[in-house]
Amino acid sequence: MEEYEAQELEFWRRLEETDMSRSQMLKRSFAAAAGLTILSSPGVALGARRLGAVNPPLKGRGFSMKEMIAQAKKEGKLNTIALPPDWANYGEIISTFQKKYGLSIDNANPNGSSADENQAVRSLKGDSRAPDVVDVGPPFAVSGAAEGLYTKYFVSTFSTIPRAMKDTRGYWWGDYWGAISIGYNKNLVSNPPKTWKDLLKPEYKGKVALNGSPLTSNSAVAGVFAAALGNGGSVKDVGPGIDWFAQMKKSGNFIPVGTTPQTVASGQTPISIDWDYNNLAYVKEFPAARWGVVIPSDGVYGGHYAQAISASAPHPWAARLWEEFLYSDQGQVLFLKGYTHPARFNDLAKRKKLPKSLLAALPAPALYAKVKFASIGQQTAGKAKIASEWPSKVG
Repeated sequence: MEEYEAQELEFWRRLEETDMSRSQMLKRSFAAAAGLTILSSPGVALGARRLGAVNPPLKGRGFSMKEMIAQAKKEGKLNTIALPPDWANYGEIISTFQKKYGLSIDNANPNGSSADENQAVRSLKGDSRAPDVVDVGPPFAVSGAAEGLYTKYFVSTFSTIPRAMKDTRGYWWGDYWGAISIGYNKNLVSNPPKTWKDLLKPEYKGKVALNGSPLTSNSAVAGVFAAALGNGGSVKDVGPGIDWFAQMKKSGNFIPVGTTPQTVASGQTPISIDWDYNNLAYVKEFPAARWGVVIPSDGVYGGHYAQAISASAPHPWAARLWEEFLYSDQGQVLFLKGYTHPARFNDLAKRKKLPKSLLAALPAPALYAKVKFASIGQQTAGKAKIASEWPSKVG
C-alpha cells in the first residue's frame, strides 16, 4: 500500500468514529444535482498503469494515479490562487493534499477575486509563479475558457458531476455550491434580519456589507442575484437587485466595506451578505463575535464555483493531481466539512459516503427548498447588466 493510500484510509476511519455517535443520516437531495452516474473512486479508476508518458493526460479515467503522482513530484509544487483557508475548508484541503502527496503549495493572493485569478493567468503566462489552477465563478469560467486561458481535462469522476455544473468540453467543472445567506454579529445586532426587506429597516443603518464588489467578485454578483429574487426580480432579471442595493446605499444601511474574516472578527461588518458556507464557518471561527446565520425566506439563490487548469500551467501534472484529489470522495467530503454542498453530493449520498456528523452541521434541508439557480447564460447576462448599471446606481 502506498503512503497516500494509507493516509486516506486513516481519514475515513476517523470520520467513521465521529459518526458512530450519530443515530440517523440526514437525507438531502436537490434537483440541480439529479440524474448522476456512479463511478468508482479515482484510486480505482486510475488503476491501469501506462508507462513512459511525457505529456500530461487529457483524461484521468484509465490513467495511472501512481504515474501522475510521480510526475507531479518531479515538478515539485503546485501554484494555487485566491483560496482563503477559511473558505470552503480550503485550509484543511490544502494541508491534506500536501501531506498526502508530499507536494508544496504556493497559494497566492488568498483574498483575491475571480477576476484577479483570470488576470493572473494572463499576466503571469510563462512565469514560474503563474497559477496552475483557478477556482472561479461560472461567468468568469465561461469567459476564461472562451479566451483560451484554460486547458481541457476530464477528471476521473467527471460523469458524476451534474451536467449543469460543468463544461462538457472539459474546460472547467463545478466543485461545490452554496446559497446566499445573511450573517450577523449578535453583539451588535439585537434583532436579526430574516428577509431582504428586513435589511431596509433604519435599525441596520451603517451595518450591511457585501463580500466584495459585484464588478469583480462572484460572491458579490451572487448577492445581487439573491437580492433580485427577494425584490420582485428573477434569475432572468437581476435589475431589481441592483435597484435594491441602490436603495440600501441611499438609506445608509449599505456600507462600502467588503466582508473579510478580519472585518467579521473586528465587528466592522455587523451584517454580511455572503455564501452560507462562509457565514457558517465564522460561527465556529469567531466565537467572540457570536455570529448568527439566516437563509432569507423571501429569496434563496444558489450558485457554484468552478475549477479549471491554466493552459500555461507551470506545473501541469501537479494541477491534474490537485483536480483528481478535489473530485475524489475524500476531497468532496472535505468540501462538505467546510459547510458547502460538494458537486458530487448525490453520488456520494447514493453510496453512503456522506458522514452523518457533517450533514448534521448543515442548515436544515427545508431552508433550501426555494433555492433557485441561474443558468450559465443568465449568470453571464446578469453579470453584464451589473457591470453596466452598478457604477452609476451604487458606485
